[in-house]
Amino acid sequence: MDWTGVAGWLKRRANDVVVFLLASMFAAFLLQVVFRYLLNLPLGWSVEYVSIAWLWGILFGYAFVVSDADIIRFDLVYNAFGARARRNMTIVSSAIVAAIFALSLPKAADYVLFMGVERTAFLLIRFDLVFMVYLAFALSVIVRALVEIVEAVRGHKYAEHHTGMEHDSHV
Repeated sequence: MDWTGVAGWLKRRANDVVVFLLASMFAAFLLQVVFRYLLNLPLGWSVEYVSIAWLWGILFGYAFVVSDADIIRFDLVYNAFGARARRNMTIVSSAIVAAIFALSLPKAADYVLFMGVERTAFLLIRFDLVFMVYLAFALSVIVRALVEIVEAVRGHKYAEHHTGMEHDSHV
């Protein structure tokens, strides 16, 4: 079985989900404008839908669509240091991030499951389904932080001055 082909297909489908969420958010927004300002009939569900779609778009997008190279980081101070210091800062900061998310994950999962008793006001979607995407996001943050630690320990991308922009030479 060609796992890279499967992974590529899954990544494209995840990208399709985010595209659908953005397009449907825009459509719901336009409907709200038309109904509120032209027909004087405000739609309560559209605001709720846009809020949920935005939440899912951001968290699902980070978890399954955005690559590590696409993440914007504030690195003015970071790049002022040498390769060894940057490696150490990456290891420490990634370990802190992974630990915080890993320690909070069980309580977050408990809360998400608990929210299954409530529903949204207009669309009547169970809140556990609304917030379930946070668990995928948190797991993604943990995995990315652990990968950063492994890469920093290996040290291959810290041999020269690393700005995070080397991969963008096609821009």
